[in-house]
Amino acid sequence: MTVTNDIIYVGVNDRNIDLFEGMYKVPNGMAYNSYVILDEKIAVMDTVDAAFGDEWLENVSSALGSRSPDYLVIHHMEPDHSANIGRFIERYPNAVIVAGAKAFAMMKNFFGTDYANRKLVAEEGGTLSLGKHTLTFMAAPMVHWPEVIVTYDSADKVLFTADAFGKFGTLDTDEDWACEARRYYFGIVGKYGAQVQALLKKVEKLDVSIICPLHGPVLSENLGYYVDLYKTWSAYGVETEGVVIAYTSVYGNTKKAAETLAELLKSKGCPKVAVNDLARCDMAEAVEDAFRYGRIVLATTTYNADMFPFMREFIAELAERNFQKKKVGFIENGSWAPLAAKKMREMLEKCKDIEFAETVVKINSALNADSTAQLEALACEMVK
Repeated sequence: MTVTNDIIYVGVNDRNIDLFEGMYKVPNGMAYNSYVILDEKIAVMDTVDAAFGDEWLENVSSALGSRSPDYLVIHHMEPDHSANIGRFIERYPNAVIVAGAKAFAMMKNFFGTDYANRKLVAEEGGTLSLGKHTLTFMAAPMVHWPEVIVTYDSADKVLFTADAFGKFGTLDTDEDWACEARRYYFGIVGKYGAQVQALLKKVEKLDVSIICPLHGPVLSENLGYYVDLYKTWSAYGVETEGVVIAYTSVYGNTKKAAETLAELLKSKGCPKVAVNDLARCDMAEAVEDAFRYGRIVLATTTYNADMFPFMREFIAELAERNFQKKKVGFIENGSWAPLAAKKMREMLEKCKDIEFAETVVKINSALNADSTAQLEALACEMVK
């Protein structure tokens, strides 16, 4: 695939993977992106996962023709992008590796060598001339590893963004970008909103026409849409007006309460209601919804004088990713000593800028007139 006249895509699609990073379900696989910049000197941008080394090297060779590369630029040291450094150097022994200082330290950890005889450290603001193309390097620490750099090519106005602006799915998957990019962002990068905002401030100073991430499609149209989403996500803002309900249920009574609340919210004009059964849904999807909407209701049973385990896992996932700036309501169910609402609140009180709804719905085993009235009151609060 041609990105520009001088930039060629040489990445691969992984349709065999079931869990990305051993955790995230990827029914449509993953793309591991790599690019070649052809100029007086040639730069290859990143490698791919180890399982696809042969395919990637063939792609690189096809792009190069009879020429040899001068540089291999490594933006991020996760093995899905760096695993084939050694194989590349074996094939192209005169190539120089360009990366941040911390990346070279990681190479030593991964491969037993930091390639001292062929390394060029990419400093903040440093440049590398390929001829017509001049590359400028910028540090992007903790987006989402400490060694990450991004690269700007001023000739073609292309920004190579490492994992930023990436998404799940192969490049030939026909799906909405935002859905899987959002799940990817909050699952993998979400904790580091401040660091993403720092990178965005650097990017705003550049004239960018094309974004080349390490996962997902090359972005070349309506870039403001993608940048604005990243601004909202990294600021933990509200992307979509509405309420998300996340629940666990043992015998169906808490589920009924969650579904009743969903109908009440809709009847009161709530523009969007998303409901997640935490025992059965993709947890990463539920996390995505929690950050997407401005309001959330958590409904669970008291379990071993605490809360149901899936709910505890869910709140822990939110807190780990800097959950903040939300309004939260609670529904608790307990047949003899309900404690779930108290325990959920204790976990969330560690998060910043959380507003708790005044109404706490208390169910004793099953909905009755009192708890149904409390659902009505909670619905009114959440749509106010």
